[in-house]
Amino acid sequence: MPRTLHLALHPYGVGGPGQHGLWKDPRVAKNASIDIDYYIRQAQAAEHALFDALFIVDSQFINATYPAHYLNRLEPLTLLSAVATHTRHIGLVGTASSTYNSPFNLARRFASLDLISGGRAGWNVVTSFDTGTARNFGLDEHLDYATRYGRALEFVEVARGLWDSYEDDAFPADVARGVFLDPDKLHALDHVGEHFSVAGPLNVSRSAQGQPVIFQAGVSEEGRDLAARVAEGIYAPGGTLEQAQEYYADIKRRTAAYGRNPDHIKIFLHGGPVVAATDEAARRREREIFEEDNDFDRNLALLGRSFGAYDFSVHDLDAPFPDVAHLAEKGGRTGAAKLIERARAEELTLRQVAESVNQFRRSPFVGDPRTVADTIEQWYGAGTLDGINLAFRTEEELNLFVDGVVPLLQKRGLFRTEYTADTLRGNLGLPVPANRHARERALAAG
Repeated sequence: MPRTLHLALHPYGVGGPGQHGLWKDPRVAKNASIDIDYYIRQAQAAEHALFDALFIVDSQFINATYPAHYLNRLEPLTLLSAVATHTRHIGLVGTASSTYNSPFNLARRFASLDLISGGRAGWNVVTSFDTGTARNFGLDEHLDYATRYGRALEFVEVARGLWDSYEDDAFPADVARGVFLDPDKLHALDHVGEHFSVAGPLNVSRSAQGQPVIFQAGVSEEGRDLAARVAEGIYAPGGTLEQAQEYYADIKRRTAAYGRNPDHIKIFLHGGPVVAATDEAARRREREIFEEDNDFDRNLALLGRSFGAYDFSVHDLDAPFPDVAHLAEKGGRTGAAKLIERARAEELTLRQVAESVNQFRRSPFVGDPRTVADTIEQWYGAGTLDGINLAFRTEEELNLFVDGVVPLLQKRGLFRTEYTADTLRGNLGLPVPANRHARERALAAG
């Protein structure tokens, strides 16, 4: 089967990280992040363009400095369940923390979404970036890296075990024989591990795709290792073409080292394309966006998120970047370490680091439709991505990409011209996982 590009849509409502001025745009409804009709329109537009998935981010801690979208937004699985009833093909991927959920409850919620959508659910596994989340769950402090990622690995293993509670033919519903359930095809889990003890079975059957697709977005050593072991999709950080190539090759190599097929893990690069009628107009629009979002106080607060929502305003802005490495150990350690390394190497002040935060979020996909399609083709061919997780500021800008760029990708044979499956797994080219108990039964039967 020829390799083809995958596209996902990542709606940000009134403005996510770095999008400080988006909520002021007259084209953006001030309640977009809590308006289910907004998400339904986004999903239907993406489905019309044959995208693979709608991706919803989440976190469970805020303060007043957080991005506008984070301050007031819908819970992902509730949101996606509503969207599922208004779409037929597009995958529905929700973010949920393995640190601040229990396996049985979360496995049941995702299994329910998978059935509601006819096999289109995906779970973006996170260990939680915001250290303040701990206090919302009765804990004094955030778990350390090793504990969080060890817990995440076990959490996914437990969820997958629960999703196999019923074999696919467990419900004969035979009225003549008076048999609704074949009890031999219902299986308790009886898991006892380092972090969880879960008896099971789960009271939800498998969907058309067997199990929800597992996504992950870690960039640390622990995150990359977790992805290679369990992920079927990854939301990658991006950066330069060379950095994206390194990340892509590293994940594929690690996946193979765990005995998995590297083609069964799809790497989605983050991308916020800026498309206009001409390259010059697109670059002008990019400059306008930068100015719209250029709020120093908000950038300073955004910088603080990598260090546990630390308040950098207590420091002299024109002094050397402060020694705060210890604050990142239980938060965004990898991103924070890169910031510290650059600040030291270039002898930057705190002000200079804060001013540069948003500059590193610029997209490589800027220009007229042909230029953007050319750049996507270049990056795709250079081994940086299997797909792009697209974020647009407005619905109009989403439509510019759909109407201008997607047809060019299709003409070049890079992107589908129709859906080939009804499930998320099918459209991503991922195998349906066999029920472990049915597999064991088959092996025992010879």
